[in-house]
Amino acid sequence: MAVVARNDQGHGWLRPALGVMELSQSIIQAVPLSARKVAERNANAGVLTEGIAPFLQLPHFSEAVVKKLGRKKVRTFQDLREMTPNDRMDLLIQSGFSDIEANDVETVLDMMPSITIAVTCETEGEEGIQEGDIVTLRAWISLKRGNGLTAALPHAPYFPFHKEENYWLLLADPVSNNVWVSQKVSFMDEATAVTAASKAIQESLEGSGASVKEINVAVKDAVEKVKSGSRLVMVKFQAPAESTYNLTAYCLSDTWIGCDKKVIVKLKVAKRSRAGTRAMIAEEGPVQEDGIEEEENEEDEGTYDDYESEYSDDEEGEPEEKSRTGKHANGKSHVGNRSSGTDSGSDTDEA
Repeated sequence: MAVVARNDQGHGWLRPALGVMELSQSIIQAVPLSARKVAERNANAGVLTEGIAPFLQLPHFSEAVVKKLGRKKVRTFQDLREMTPNDRMDLLIQSGFSDIEANDVETVLDMMPSITIAVTCETEGEEGIQEGDIVTLRAWISLKRGNGLTAALPHAPYFPFHKEENYWLLLADPVSNNVWVSQKVSFMDEATAVTAASKAIQESLEGSGASVKEINVAVKDAVEKVKSGSRLVMVKFQAPAESTYNLTAYCLSDTWIGCDKKVIVKLKVAKRSRAGTRAMIAEEGPVQEDGIEEEENEEDEGTYDDYESEYSDDEEGEPEEKSRTGKHANGKSHVGNRSSGTDSGSDTDEA
């Protein structure tokens, strides 16, 4: 869904894709979508709290328990996760849990992933990014759990089928509602991930003229990262028209609620000034510049009477865009083709 062609009205597919992922999480965890409703404003932080949905995927939790935790200054799910095990155990017992029930909660929290993303975009062998360049997106997605495992089956006691965790990496423009890159990522098969990362790094460095020694060092480093719980995503796309694009990289779980990660990716595209062209430019137009910067995206503010996706945004825009090509290092890669007024691309499996 993420990168299918725009409809006749010109609407993009970022918000529908995010909605599908939220629906998947709610179905697998047997948590109603209405539980995602933001309930109150956090006056100290100046942002909205998460609602109760992440809490309800934990064993023995109910809305009444969440209200008790709120009175004890546990406002968000992240607040609960960041507590020490002893403090959390004391808090749960004070809230009416037995020792066995509190241990059940601790076991599930240890299974839940913590995700980090490191993203770069560059034109290989060149300084900066210019219009029509083939841009390489390189993302390292790292996963850690309290129990030390990388590959693990999720806690989903009400889901009737065997379920493995999957994640989706999206590079998107929230303002225009466009998805630039969509790729499925799995942490279940380490051997496949090692092979894919090694091959992608080697091909990339060989193409840029690196020495054999440099290639071997980079491949060794990539293998160590994969074995320590990271996955490499490499995708190529064609740079759009000259501008500065404030994009967002999302890593979305199809299973867990409250474990998604997103970071800001600023992509500067300069007007073409280099002699020659390394890529076919779909149509004549402006060009592009320098790389990217990352920062944590702040949560949106607002209060909602009815359930609304935490990613929903009513703003719409349709900046001029160009077609892109895709290449992947892990899982299936989907890169949408972009052009002025209309997008076209391949269908995705899930997002």
